[in-house]
Amino acid sequence: MTTIRRPVVLQLSMFVCTVLTTGCPSRDRSTAVAGATSAHAVTAARSATAPATDVGSSGQQAQAHDPAHPPIDCPLRKLGVDPLHLRPFDDVEKYIAFLEKPERAAWQKPDDVVAALGLKGSETLVDLGAGSGYFTFRFANALPRGKVIAADTEPEMIRHIHHKVMSGGTKNIQVVLAKPADPEVTKDADWVFICDVLHHVPDRAAWLGRISSQMKPGARLALIEFKEGKLPEGPPASAKIPRAQLVSLVTKAGLALDGEKRDILPYQVFLVFRKP
Repeated sequence: MTTIRRPVVLQLSMFVCTVLTTGCPSRDRSTAVAGATSAHAVTAARSATAPATDVGSSGQQAQAHDPAHPPIDCPLRKLGVDPLHLRPFDDVEKYIAFLEKPERAAWQKPDDVVAALGLKGSETLVDLGAGSGYFTFRFANALPRGKVIAADTEPEMIRHIHHKVMSGGTKNIQVVLAKPADPEVTKDADWVFICDVLHHVPDRAAWLGRISSQMKPGARLALIEFKEGKLPEGPPASAKIPRAQLVSLVTKAGLALDGEKRDILPYQVFLVFRKP
């Protein structure tokens, strides 16, 4: 079995978020202790300029945060997510590796998909069901003056994107833990992007209706789903949604079909809708 190794920078980022700021949950206690040696250099470097410490009731000194290095604001901690209920990092890493496999680009054509939206660079885009951030970071590069909101219902995916944002220093990505029945699309969004997600949604009509109700007039929704028929990639036939049904679902939710990108994706339907 191939061992997936986490980059050192990402591993240290996870430790810093977990231990130094009581942020995102750690892999486990032994990992946190093992990472202390690496993180100690960061802490020691800050201590030379850090503000004075206070002595707590236990007699130990409580280190205050250096204003130049404020605590990392973990989106999961803010929501009170219990780290004991998260899947192990090893399992999550295997799934991320599957989503990010290099051969996916040959048929998913992520750069072509991003270019097809014709972004001007200053829009706000919601990547709904962002997963590992496969499209999120590409959208962030295409929106240097804009913002990408990466939303997913899986805390492990949010944790992964959050740590990648921290370690890479990306400034225009916000991560959101979405509710399965209520995606809570921000009202200033210019685009909502949904790729290979809708076939996982139980109540599609209600889910799309909620998204439509939150979109502002003129905002667009890009929807990508696998085509019918036998294909080398995609979900089983029973999970696929026919194109006509896709159009019907979204238009009944209150959006108008604005176009279709027919010549980009070999295995998927690529539709664009607009809020009147």
